[in-house]
Amino acid sequence: MTNKDDRSFYERTGARNGWNFSAVRAVAEGEAWQYAEEVRARCGPEDALLDIGTGGGEALLALADDARELVGIDRAAGMIETAKRNAELSGRRNVRFLRMDAERLAFPDGGFDVVCCRHAPFHAGEVARVLKPGGVFVTQQVGEGNKRNLVAAFGRGWQEAPPGTLLRRCVRELRAAGFADVRSFRYDAAEYYRSAEDLMFLLKHAPIIPDFGERDEDFEVLARFAEEHRTGKGIRTNAERMLIVART
Repeated sequence: MTNKDDRSFYERTGARNGWNFSAVRAVAEGEAWQYAEEVRARCGPEDALLDIGTGGGEALLALADDARELVGIDRAAGMIETAKRNAELSGRRNVRFLRMDAERLAFPDGGFDVVCCRHAPFHAGEVARVLKPGGVFVTQQVGEGNKRNLVAAFGRGWQEAPPGTLLRRCVRELRAAGFADVRSFRYDAAEYYRSAEDLMFLLKHAPIIPDFGERDEDFEVLARFAEEHRTGKGIRTNAERMLIVART
């Protein structure tokens, strides 16, 4: 998926769904952490929290009680529109959403106690700049081996680098940006989707299979995949995730 295609995908998804996958019926086995809890554990009641790549703001709004001020940014206008609607419906007054590029954060130096980023690009130098001394950055990213059997079934996908490439690059960039304490973790969990319809929702709203649904054979491939990988727990695939916790 090209950068232009990537932006277009997120604009369409943001306006339609935000980053809300609560409708997907799936269970995971082997998760080593829960991202929201990792962020929550590092927030204090007087802290300012910045969420990079906030999507529809669903995850950030769930943390509204854990910090004094929360700001979510996303480069996609559609995502921010959805996030603002979600904020209005929630009634939260300490959460705001702004359209902004992660490479050019329009905030003063040292304005945040915690910065978080889930499944979105970030700029290590900008994160370091907007964090207070002793501040913490928490990011979860998708590993190259995510949904490997789906990618193999469709014969196309975003994984183009050897396993661990993204993790090593992120750690290297954070250290170069001045983070003195950088810790990384990884898991590869089994995921079970209840039905082909649940998988279809995921593939339509997440950039796993480029242009999913635009080829006539995609739905036949998905139906065949569902039958071949069906177990007593559901349709089996995997979720590969990495977590980095870095302090200035």
